[in-house]
Amino acid sequence: MEFVLIAIGILVVALVTGISLLVSRGRRTMRLDDDAAPGTTLTRPRPAPPVDQPRPTGATASGLGTQTDQPDAVVPDAPPTVELPPAQPEPGLVFDTPLPSAGRLVRLRSRLARSQSSLGRGLLTVLAREKLTEDDWEEIEETLLAADIGIAATTQIVERLRTRSMVLATASGEELRELLVEQLTAVLGPDLDRTLGTDRHEGRPGVVLVVGVNGAGKTTTVGKIARVLVGDGKSVILGAADTFRAAAADQLETWGERVGVLTVRGREGGDPAAVAFEAVRTGVEAEVDTVVVDTAGRLHTKSGLMDELGKVKRVVEKQSPVTEVLLVLDATTGQNGVVQARVFTEAVTVTGVVLTKLDGTAKGGIVVRVQQELGIPVKLIGLGEGPDDLAPFEPRAFAEAIVG
Repeated sequence: MEFVLIAIGILVVALVTGISLLVSRGRRTMRLDDDAAPGTTLTRPRPAPPVDQPRPTGATASGLGTQTDQPDAVVPDAPPTVELPPAQPEPGLVFDTPLPSAGRLVRLRSRLARSQSSLGRGLLTVLAREKLTEDDWEEIEETLLAADIGIAATTQIVERLRTRSMVLATASGEELRELLVEQLTAVLGPDLDRTLGTDRHEGRPGVVLVVGVNGAGKTTTVGKIARVLVGDGKSVILGAADTFRAAAADQLETWGERVGVLTVRGREGGDPAAVAFEAVRTGVEAEVDTVVVDTAGRLHTKSGLMDELGKVKRVVEKQSPVTEVLLVLDATTGQNGVVQARVFTEAVTVTGVVLTKLDGTAKGGIVVRVQQELGIPVKLIGLGEGPDDLAPFEPRAFAEAIVG
């Protein structure tokens, strides 16, 4: 009987310990409202407002509410009242291990080659002809333009190929392929700086703002960027500042949980700048490497909303400089994507472009057009729906995939 009682006691202790561990490993989310479920979120208590001022509606932990008449209100610093968890994967939270960024494009090359194979085959077929006529050169131009490369880049490629037309007549298939890869690589801007500003600098985290219209895959891209950074060994915090789109914060929170990073979110319809501010302040206090902020993806034709995006950047920089502004473009939109990019660059200084959906009906030449018309490097490309289908852009590997 005594043995049975001891066994039951051990079992009870084990169950209590197990439940405690599960609770302590709750969802890695910091909510800025009062709706957080106890035991499942990390919540920073809200400071009391001044006695002589009415409390702002939609107030958040940072003290910022949804005031529209004070766009750049100074937010008082408040010491954290909770110990922030390390923004890195933990046992029990990581569902899968992210791949490092190095070599991702090479691993995904076959997927890109399948969607762009008609361009490479068409060009190689024409170049392999014994003697190229004017009709052949026009066919080459039409093939390049159909790939959305743009007039300027097409002219540059054709002129360079014409200067080597004598060589083309005697070149082998492999030599023709290498020649075409070289010319495409040249117009893809191999010398552009494509490094991401994600590293800590002067004791503060790298801050990445991700902008773009709804439907371009912006929130998904933020989650994939977090996976890229975690795969490279960085600590990350996500800011769910797209407070206007239903379920955007939930979507981002799920991405964060999969790689074990903290997500800071606010009330639906709340002040995006407040959430962004709090995410960056949390990143500063937790000494993480990078804070990635998802911004509202409103229509780019509304100037007031572009002003709001500028406000988010100004408020964030009260805590730490923004080191990267990535514009997410849907590669299937073609010229419309370039128009979107121009409008966004008027609101914030865009430092890099992320082209998504390049694995579908998108034309690979949009990479060239975006860079040449905007002067902004493409830094990341999305080649599928999988969690690790976002890759750093490498001109040579991209050109080889297009040619096939």
